[in-house]
Amino acid sequence: MSLGAVLAALAGTASAGAAECPRKDALGTSRVLSVDAKTTPRVGLKSFPQTLPLADHEVVLTFDDGPHPPTTSKVLAALAQECVRATFFLIGLHAAEHPEMVQRIAREGHTIGHHTWSHPFMARIPFEKAKEEIDRGIAADEKALKGVSTTTPSTPFFRFPYFESTQAQLDLLQSRGIVVFGADLWASDWNEMTPEQELKLVTERLAAAGRGIILFHDPKARTAAMMPAFLRYLRDNGYRIVHVVPAAPTQKNADAR
Repeated sequence: MSLGAVLAALAGTASAGAAECPRKDALGTSRVLSVDAKTTPRVGLKSFPQTLPLADHEVVLTFDDGPHPPTTSKVLAALAQECVRATFFLIGLHAAEHPEMVQRIAREGHTIGHHTWSHPFMARIPFEKAKEEIDRGIAADEKALKGVSTTTPSTPFFRFPYFESTQAQLDLLQSRGIVVFGADLWASDWNEMTPEQELKLVTERLAAAGRGIILFHDPKARTAAMMPAFLRYLRDNGYRIVHVVPAAPTQKNADAR
């Protein structure tokens, strides 16, 4: 069986070229990977034993803690310049403050995931409080995105703040069909450094890993500043962008809705 067939069997890959891109030399988005909570309920080697079935030199770009208009718009511009699709894990409080930016992220073709209401340390609060953080965050994101407050996410992707969770919280999300995203590597952009230092750090880590889900933070000015150079690095070194989307519901599940 070919590598492509293996990947498709493992995670329901929907291969797709990038949308028509005006720049023929752009990095682009090489394929779309549909992720199903039934088969991959938790991904990211920094937190879990398994990750997404990526081939060598395939990367998934993810951004946490937005939206933050001054820097998120710069990140979006860099992604658009290279015709790249990413996933943004939004804090509900920020989404409620900037619904127009949430709508822009979606309009430009990116995936919107969820990252709680206020970014607490989830393993250090009672279960009911943690559940409220999850639900309130999802509801705020959905309200900003579609004008309707609901705790059923249109994209069932979630990332824990600080990658900190309890087994009960993980079980809750799995029971609701929500994929928990960790990461395979990160840029450590929460630390003070220059954009050049961040670029060196993340490219060295990616070269060592060869592939993976990468974590950035779009509210960080250093990340926004280095993103065009990072995307050029990916293009010049043969990396390919994979855009993750939720798996389509089965017909049985669709009929039940």
